Amino acid sequence: MSGKSVKKKINVLEHELVPKHEALKPEEVVELLKNLGIRPEQLPWIRVSDPVSRELGVKPGDIVRIVRKSPTAGESVAYRFVVSG
Repeated sequence: MSGKSVKKKINVLEHELVPKHEALKPEEVVELLKNLGIRPEQLPWIRVSDPVSRELGVKPGDIVRIVRKSPTAGESVAYRFVVSG
């Protein structure tokens, strides 16, 4: 066995416990903020350094949609504003 360790790249988005994440398109952002009547920074935050953020390739200022399975609602949708850090 060689002395070099091989690092496997793991895609966190494929893990069974990680809900579906997707970056919103600019037109979706406009519609969402208009419907909610808020500014982007009023959404809960997610850091650009978060493993999911890195995997998605988002940048500060983007908005991410998170879709979770829910036993009562079927699906629960949440949004996060990407911040630096």
